[in-house]
Amino acid sequence: MADTLAAAHPQFRCAAQGAGRCLRLHARVAAGRAGRAGGLVVNGAVLEEGIDPPELDAVQRRRVARLGMWLFIASELLFFGGLLFAYAHGRLSFPAGFAVAGRHTDVWLGTLNTGVLLTSSLLVALAVEAAAHGQRRLAPRFLWGAVLLGCSFLAIKGVEYRQDFAEGLVPGPGFVLQEPGAQLFFMLYFTATLLHALHMVVGIVALALYAWFGRRTGSDWLRSSRLETVGLYWHFVDVVWVGLYPLLYLVGRSW
Repeated sequence: MADTLAAAHPQFRCAAQGAGRCLRLHARVAAGRAGRAGGLVVNGAVLEEGIDPPELDAVQRRRVARLGMWLFIASELLFFGGLLFAYAHGRLSFPAGFAVAGRHTDVWLGTLNTGVLLTSSLLVALAVEAAAHGQRRLAPRFLWGAVLLGCSFLAIKGVEYRQDFAEGLVPGPGFVLQEPGAQLFFMLYFTATLLHALHMVVGIVALALYAWFGRRTGSDWLRSSRLETVGLYWHFVDVVWVGLYPLLYLVGRSW
């Protein structure tokens, strides 16, 4: 037996003799840790049961991307929350002035823009679903539709700004409303809507890039996990507008 082992021993020293690659055996499963973690431990990585390592990497990337986007959204919500606090303080301090100023916003254009954004959110959701089901040609079409609606929103908002300038509703020396608090209302109005428009521009550029390169380069740009992250941002922008709409367009109005 000893001679047999001694004879076989040089065969395992192939690397030292310049031979081909050797076969290395690693411990595949650490039973104790796997039992506590609820999965398998392969080379120090805990695997969820039934998921291969490449699939696990994709799941982890998706989770990290979602977490990063949620953290960004949380920081943006804090900023818009400050504007909301300023609006609430002004509304309580100058209820009559806010009511008068609110009646000077164009409720019809505001309502139209709300419908435009809600439709764009639907198209983005459809694009994510199309990418998840491998429909690589259909997903960019939905994205281009959302881009077109986003540009339409900005165009409508530009028309509304032009009306505000023509009617003397821009805060400053030429502001026409004399009620206390009315100028504060329009300061908050322009601040909130301009910031929202800036976020819209970022979202439109992102959607256009994914639609363009996804159409030309293929699957890497149209991964459902990537589109989910961009879609999450777009839905956040839409939700912000849905929150601004009643505060800026419906206040002071009764039908």
